[in-house]
Amino acid sequence: MPEPLEGFLLAAGLGLRMGPLSRCLPKPAWTLRGLPLLQWGAEAMRRAGLARLGCNAHLHVERLRAVAQGIEVCEELHLLGSAGGLRHALGRVESELLTWNADVWAEAVPFAHLREAHRRTGATLSWLLVPHPGGPWNPVWMDERDRVLPKGVAGPKGPFHFTGAAAWSPEALALLPEGSSDVNEGLRPRLAGTFGGHRGVLVEPFAWREVGTPQALIEAAADLAPEQEGRLPGCYLHPGAQPAGQLSGCVLGPGAAPPPAITDAGALWFEEHGNQVRLQL
Repeated sequence: MPEPLEGFLLAAGLGLRMGPLSRCLPKPAWTLRGLPLLQWGAEAMRRAGLARLGCNAHLHVERLRAVAQGIEVCEELHLLGSAGGLRHALGRVESELLTWNADVWAEAVPFAHLREAHRRTGATLSWLLVPHPGGPWNPVWMDERDRVLPKGVAGPKGPFHFTGAAAWSPEALALLPEGSSDVNEGLRPRLAGTFGGHRGVLVEPFAWREVGTPQALIEAAADLAPEQEGRLPGCYLHPGAQPAGQLSGCVLGPGAAPPPAITDAGALWFEEHGNQVRLQL
């Protein structure tokens, strides 16, 4: 029998928003401060006392596995979606499963508070919410009893923003349909009929950053790792890269070593099969 799971990082996807960067690495394998995004989420879970962690993987599975020390990697030959990926944990959760989106950087996620609130309220599924910061994210609203309302329905509490951290009971996991599914269309309607229901856990804003595009990666490196990945202004440098030449708006991936005399802008460089590859961003 597989060991029980306590935490799960959603790391599967096609990486479409990362564009050419997904030719090189899956999104959760890109680093900030020398630590892969996957491991930033895992470390936050470990600080909350979670020891048995898993993640799903679809693109460049072996490259993700290479940075997944201490994390069980569940391969998805066919993508299962934002909810369906958690079917890997079916039958392996004793109390609750804490989840996180592995393409998000956060230094300290209040997983312990989420777990305590989830247990105290007896919720079927709990979402970690913060006040809505504005911008393009869909607002989340709650009723007077902190139950999350259906998508598009406003209520007396809100608007809030879903951080990506959630606590799933075994009952919530059992509601997942077979095959690919997403939370909004495939699961949220089913939660309405459960005893514990779908509840929100509101916390104060914490340092949180989605790293979903090449420009977002460059900006995160400048803001969060100016002495490491952001040490070349306007560019991102993977720990395995060797910067050279005059570069602007470039991403240097693993093994990147541009020619010393080159002047380049808006490009991805990385090493593949002993060759230097350059792709336009």
